[in-house]
Amino acid sequence: MTTKKPTIDDVARLSGVARVTVSRVLNGGPNVRPEVRAKVMEAVRTLDYKVNHQARSLAGGSSRTLAFVFTSDPESDPNSYYEAALELGALRACLALGYQLLIHHVPQHMPDQSRRIVELITGHRVEGLILCPPYSDDRDLIDAVLAVDCRIVAVSPGPVTRAIVDGVGVDDEAGGYDLAVELIRLGHRRFGFMAGLQAHLSAERRFEGFRRALADHGLGDEAFLLGRGDFTFRSGVRLAPVMLDDPNPPSVLVCANDDMAAGALAAAHARGLDIPRDIAITGFDDAPVAAIVWPPLTTVHQPVKSLGQRAVELLVRRLTGGEPDGPPAFEQLDHALVCRQTTQAFV
Repeated sequence: MTTKKPTIDDVARLSGVARVTVSRVLNGGPNVRPEVRAKVMEAVRTLDYKVNHQARSLAGGSSRTLAFVFTSDPESDPNSYYEAALELGALRACLALGYQLLIHHVPQHMPDQSRRIVELITGHRVEGLILCPPYSDDRDLIDAVLAVDCRIVAVSPGPVTRAIVDGVGVDDEAGGYDLAVELIRLGHRRFGFMAGLQAHLSAERRFEGFRRALADHGLGDEAFLLGRGDFTFRSGVRLAPVMLDDPNPPSVLVCANDDMAAGALAAAHARGLDIPRDIAITGFDDAPVAAIVWPPLTTVHQPVKSLGQRAVELLVRRLTGGEPDGPPAFEQLDHALVCRQTTQAFV
């Protein structure tokens, strides 16, 4: 015996809505109440309903394929959590909406990067592209992709990109500001700031917010040391001793992401320093590592998986008729300061 596969009509019956409503939900269409969308998706899960992507593609001329492009650098390790979380959020949204997702890594300094990405789009009939930093602020690349009629959503784009394509992100500048204000409240007046790569404008905005907070509290650039890493654990290990050996060393190391902060923490442990009494350390992202290192890391939480998910949903909304020709939109998700023991005395 063979079991009949559930159909879209079965989903409609179980969820108590019209067939067209189920189709709208599965295509990420607009004008569906959240409670209705939730009922439809619950019916999809209950019936284990699978969209026939090939039949849809043949019927509608649509490939139902999206792509997510990340940078890669053979000289450094990837920011594993950030990329993996973005991927996971995007994949979950694609599964729910009936789209395929291609993941592609392109070296940041490759001279023909735009051509390679355009070839990916045309070769796989990609309908929508998600770009993460630094590609989300690469104007030449964005122009080349738009020229082949492919939709774009940028993750954590700067102001120039936001005026051209849809985007999703957090207020990085406010995150850096909030973190600095908390450190000043704790009594810190000498800082070591471990910045990331300058091409990553979202991380640069964290530094801008940090500086603005210092200025608002009467502290100038003389209050901090600045070092540049590449968002990796290794660069945190490398930069921490340089700052700690300064003739006027900082009382806190402020890192542009959690991987560098974990590296700085390892370097401090190697010196036998007590954290936070001898040196305080902070990160950004609230990656899983932030909660499992010792002491647990003070950081700024950004909902990375949700950024990936919303990027896909924004793309699909454009592709399926929800505001297809409207102006570029930027969706800002909430960030939150997470205070742990690398900046606080043990209780």
